[in-house]
Amino acid sequence: MFELHWPWMLALIPIPLLIWKFVPAAPEQRQGALWIPFYSSLQAVGLGSASNRSNPKIRLLMMSLIWLGLVLAAARPQWIGEPLNLPTSGRDLMLAVDLSGSMQVEDMTLKGGAVDRLTVTKDVVNDFILRRQGDRLGLILFGSQAYLQTPLTYDLETVKQLLDESVIGLAGKYTAIGDAIGLSVKHLRQRPADSRVLILLTDGANTTGEISPLQAARLAEQENIKIYTIGIGADEMVQPGFFGSAFGARKVNPSADLDEKTLTEIAKMTGGKYFRAKNREQLVNIYADIEQLEPVAQEDRVFRPTRSLYFWPLGISLLLSFMLALGQVITGLRSNPGALFTSARQERNQ
Repeated sequence: MFELHWPWMLALIPIPLLIWKFVPAAPEQRQGALWIPFYSSLQAVGLGSASNRSNPKIRLLMMSLIWLGLVLAAARPQWIGEPLNLPTSGRDLMLAVDLSGSMQVEDMTLKGGAVDRLTVTKDVVNDFILRRQGDRLGLILFGSQAYLQTPLTYDLETVKQLLDESVIGLAGKYTAIGDAIGLSVKHLRQRPADSRVLILLTDGANTTGEISPLQAARLAEQENIKIYTIGIGADEMVQPGFFGSAFGARKVNPSADLDEKTLTEIAKMTGGKYFRAKNREQLVNIYADIEQLEPVAQEDRVFRPTRSLYFWPLGISLLLSFMLALGQVITGLRSNPGALFTSARQERNQ
């Protein structure tokens, strides 16, 4: 449909008529206010004197059309397309990823080689992020402190890129699980009550921070925020003996510091679930399970494409003004073809 964005601008249409009707004409002045060196040339072809203008009715019509075009362009005409529904799933997922020093333990495998825990986390979570089309995702990175790396957004590529750029120790070498949950509560509490979800991944226990994990979980419970906790890290790892040889090698538990009890309590308190990922395959399955979360329906956003049309009346007004000026020149030349050249020759002689 066609509409005017500023229709009140049409009230300017009668202004020239009102000026002509109620404003007295300026007295004719014999002495020019501005000296124009080529005035005699313009006067010779009928542009310097009002008495030489021909076809006053056509001129009045064109001037009226020029004014109408300018006013119409100022009213901002636009074409409004058919409404398009932009559905959203309604899920607001905040991802909290541990960057503490223990994430550098190489007890995971990726493509046949031993890698640290953060590398596997990026590999799995990046795929999870790209499959969240229609969801709003945010990213919190935490270590000794918790930082909001990306607020809730539909720009999944940016969330993925900032996770890729994260490095171990960026937020400190300790683990502030409570602060990460508290920061998530702060940014999720403004969202619809049935769509607030936090997915927290860590490989240790809370060792620092302003608030304990269980205190933060109670705040999340009050704000109807569901927390899924993931404990990552193998439960068995072979450490080589002296000089890197197999002699004297021993098996250790690299996840001995993982506080599964607290992570389980956090998930239970908020209506979520605790998952244990001992390898990449288990981590992939965990995020596949989380994908089964039912989206909460929200009102669809309606978008109507808009195309501006102001340049059409503006262009027509500009074209008519050129035609009007050109018409005066042609009329003057037809009435006195040699006047322009004669006048120019006289001015050079002077």
